[in-house]
Amino acid sequence: MLRTINLILISLISLNTTAQNSIIERVNNYLDRKNTFTDEIIYVSIKKQKLYYIEHDSIIKEYIISSSAFGIGSASGSNKTPIGLHSIKEKYGEKTPINGKMTGRVFHGHIATIYTDQTKSKTDDVTSRILWLEGLEKGKNTGEGIDSFKRYIYIHGTSEEGRLGKPASHGCIRMKNKEVIDLYKLVEVGTLVLIL
Repeated sequence: MLRTINLILISLISLNTTAQNSIIERVNNYLDRKNTFTDEIIYVSIKKQKLYYIEHDSIIKEYIISSSAFGIGSASGSNKTPIGLHSIKEKYGEKTPINGKMTGRVFHGHIATIYTDQTKSKTDDVTSRILWLEGLEKGKNTGEGIDSFKRYIYIHGTSEEGRLGKPASHGCIRMKNKEVIDLYKLVEVGTLVLIL
């Protein structure tokens, strides 16, 4: 019995290591094609609906997210999540309390009701923290009519935490409030973000 349990644990660890290596390889291959090198990056997997904080080729943190309910794309007004290489251009919410609603990136004293079931809020709440993204690939996520920064593409907290794990946003990357605060503390302006 003990031997069986050990074999199962070894298999699980091996699968986890293989999955991590696959993620790291995908990120590094993309960066190599762009002649970009970094020790730190945020990788957002649209397929897995997960965000990974990677440092020195190791996944340090893994979070569940929601990308756009409308799919991927960069066109202004599309409400789609843009793919490709980005960086964090601006950060907001340092003094915003957990679940604090931000309008125009400013906390006005209102605390959002957090839904842990499939409830859709009446407003697309941006809560707790904002990492405002700038596209770095001309013709893909920066430029006329497709500019991630001008489209206000954020990584941010949401009042719809129960809908995370599947596409549900209007273009941004949504996270749990506690987790976006955690991520906010780890990264600086200029940190690369790869969305694929």
